[in-house]
Amino acid sequence: MRISDLRQQLRAAGALPRHEARVLRLWAQALPQTSGKRRIEHFLPQALREALPGIESQLQGLARIVSTHPGQDGSERLLVGLADGQTVESVLLPRDGLCISSQVGCAVGCVFCMTGQGGLVRQVGSAEMVAQVVLARQRRAVKKVVFMGMGEPAHNLDNVIEAIDLLGTAGNIGHKNIVFSTVGDPRVFERLAQQTVKPALALSLHTTNNELRERLLPRAPRMTGEEIVERGQAYARATGYPIQYQWTLLEGINDGDDEIEGIVRLLAGKYGVLNMIPYNTVEGLDFKRPSWERAAEMARVLHRRGVLTKLRQSAGQDVEAGCGQLRARAAHQQIFFAA
Repeated sequence: MRISDLRQQLRAAGALPRHEARVLRLWAQALPQTSGKRRIEHFLPQALREALPGIESQLQGLARIVSTHPGQDGSERLLVGLADGQTVESVLLPRDGLCISSQVGCAVGCVFCMTGQGGLVRQVGSAEMVAQVVLARQRRAVKKVVFMGMGEPAHNLDNVIEAIDLLGTAGNIGHKNIVFSTVGDPRVFERLAQQTVKPALALSLHTTNNELRERLLPRAPRMTGEEIVERGQAYARATGYPIQYQWTLLEGINDGDDEIEGIVRLLAGKYGVLNMIPYNTVEGLDFKRPSWERAAEMARVLHRRGVLTKLRQSAGQDVEAGCGQLRARAAHQQIFFAA
């Protein structure tokens, strides 16, 4: 379901723009439709009041929590069931953040990512994305939303932009606190810069070796690291937000001195920050995380050489917080019990 479909339903039930705005605002902020200073019977037209229970039931049916997995670091992994039986993952992050999914599965096929192993199943509708935020807000405050969960947002661009627009207006999320994460796609830089709600941008770099990038991200658009950084810097100048460059550290693959030199060449002095995240081990995939000492050494060297670098611990490692792990485990259990 798309937010545009919901708007049409509301208008068909007699909603004027102010009525539509109220219903969407209360939904996106996980508040009852009876909230607010003005009583619902004194504000909404009768036809809309009569239709509202059915619309609310439809919204509640968009997504439900299948299972919860709290982590010791304050994160909480949510396996979210959609109306058609498919599942996606959301992660409540420390400090009021939420990571949501934009696709069921993913077509990019990153070789180190569990989500990419199963390919793309279907797109997630914009209303289903907001529903993930609503579910999370029913559990705790959410002041930042990152599109870094299952899926490649650039491959579901219309739905993602529609969700971002609602979250950055009725959803009361600060624009710079909405983060669009992508492997890089020329359409992203053009479309996002044209929107009223312009999110912060996180670009998955992972390596400065273009041949290695093609092997690690086999179905990503064929943009070189140089092209990605160039387009990212143009977006940063247009929005005033620094670019977040994402780097998943893989032992023996992209943690060498050659990559340090490449990162300095690409990012020294640029308006952005390099987020280095040691790999979150996935059972069945032949990748390992480097030692924390090696990761810390890389971050220190890069920082000294003019690249603002943050070494981040991947949230929820004790609850299988790598993208796609919960969904894969649940699917395996369904197959097991069916057999």
